[in-house]
Amino acid sequence: MWFKVVNNGRNIGFENRYIRGAAVLSLTGEYFPNIDNKGRMNFPSRLREELGERFYITRWVDSCLAVFSEEEWKSVCEKINSQSFNSTRDAQRQLSSNACLVEPDKQGRISIPQSLRERAGITAEVAVIGAMNRAEIWDRARWQRRCELSDDQYDDIILRLNL
Repeated sequence: MWFKVVNNGRNIGFENRYIRGAAVLSLTGEYFPNIDNKGRMNFPSRLREELGERFYITRWVDSCLAVFSEEEWKSVCEKINSQSFNSTRDAQRQLSSNACLVEPDKQGRISIPQSLRERAGITAEVAVIGAMNRAEIWDRARWQRRCELSDDQYDDIILRLNL
């Protein structure tokens, strides 16, 4: 594993992690922006820095939206296309037909299509979370309900990972 250190004049940190030549995103954090009546929201600057100037948003599991960097989106497509068409055709159709490429404006806002907001049950209050190789956009109330785990439930989830 190799790390590329970046000094941008203010902070010294890690830009990307490299594993066998491939950049691996490590998106983290929890943010609570609002969506305006035009479907725009301020996308967290920390996540924008990791994702790049443009990124893909698509429908995802658990009634949320996934946000992929252009590079990660290509990787997802390659993984799907490397499998048999019969086993992936529905995934190909759903992910691709629901995907949109977005580019934040000068204020860091993105516009989420109404069809995606409706499918994810997103209204005005959202949660944007880092989820390793992607970000996820949730309806805030749904995300908060999802996070209501007892200590034992949380422990079980983490222990199953065998870290």
